[in-house]
Amino acid sequence: MQLRHHRLTSPAPGTTRELVSLHYGTPGAGPKALIQASLHADEVPPMLVAHHLRHLLSRLEAEGRLAGEVVLVPVANPLGLSQQLLRQPIGRFDLSSGQNFNRHYSDLAPRVAELLQQTLGPDGRATLATARAAQRQACNELPRADELASLRRTLMELALDADTVLDLHCDHEAVVHLYTATPLWPQVAPLAQLLGAPLTLLATQSGDEPFDEACSMFWPRLAECLGPAGAALPAACVAVTVELRGEADVDHALAERDAQAIVDYLAVRGVLNGPVAGDGGSNATARPLAGSQPLVAPHGGVLVYHARLGAELRAGEPVAEVVDPLTGASTTRSSPIDGLFYARIARRFVHAGHTLAKVAGHVAQRQGKLLSA
Repeated sequence: MQLRHHRLTSPAPGTTRELVSLHYGTPGAGPKALIQASLHADEVPPMLVAHHLRHLLSRLEAEGRLAGEVVLVPVANPLGLSQQLLRQPIGRFDLSSGQNFNRHYSDLAPRVAELLQQTLGPDGRATLATARAAQRQACNELPRADELASLRRTLMELALDADTVLDLHCDHEAVVHLYTATPLWPQVAPLAQLLGAPLTLLATQSGDEPFDEACSMFWPRLAECLGPAGAALPAACVAVTVELRGEADVDHALAERDAQAIVDYLAVRGVLNGPVAGDGGSNATARPLAGSQPLVAPHGGVLVYHARLGAELRAGEPVAEVVDPLTGASTTRSSPIDGLFYARIARRFVHAGHTLAKVAGHVAQRQGKLLSA
């Protein structure tokens, strides 16, 4: 294993942070996987999974079972990890800019297409090798003007030549669920099965360019930009956002199980040699992200849930109740659709307009930005 330190842009004299990556296997020997934990820095369970992954990967490397390269970033967001307000962690948004740490990654496809059109071979077609070289050049042109920009660029640099990208997150309170690009579901289904995830949410453009889409959707976008010259380009990156339950699910037994499932998926993806240990026992299903419906608090009050997290609900079935402690009034919020109750907030006092819960339906109904802020 090689430990690498990536220095980020210093925001002020005397202040410097760095991103640390752990590299296993041999670059270029076979498929590459990038696994990063807690890009939203207040989502702690992924960091414990990364702790168990590093031990598994060290053992596999010693046994000679790595067919390619695995890059593990156990703390993907040192900026957010250092942010606190009144002793409360603020790891989802950059306090300087207000931006979500998992949004606004650069769409490199137009610039890469421009570079490739200057260097196309005799047959006039781009290849995977030439596309990746141009992709790296385009990434090198991205600014490092501030700490956040340098973090985004560094994470993209680590992912550029990865065949598999796993971005580990968690929700407030949730079942295990995944986000990925719609065309990638056949390649992602084994991961959902191994993790025991009952739900994968699919979209080709969820809004504001999250990290996984910047990695995976780059390839179809590049092919579209190039037209006939990009016809031979493969969908060279399978990128997935993995939501590892809820913020409070920090448990060695769960983390060990999740780490083993991820290692088994690396074997499925050809990064490791050897058998897959198990299938997780899940009936993995995929639904459109545009079919996920948020339930919103009609007024402030005490939040009481009636439905069980992970339950399949019928339209009209009560999900939660908001009780006004001053007036004694209460309002019940019911599921607007048939769907899986997959996520809810952890707070039990809410303000008007807060999202209380999410139910995943089978039919796309929403448009525009599909992810929460």
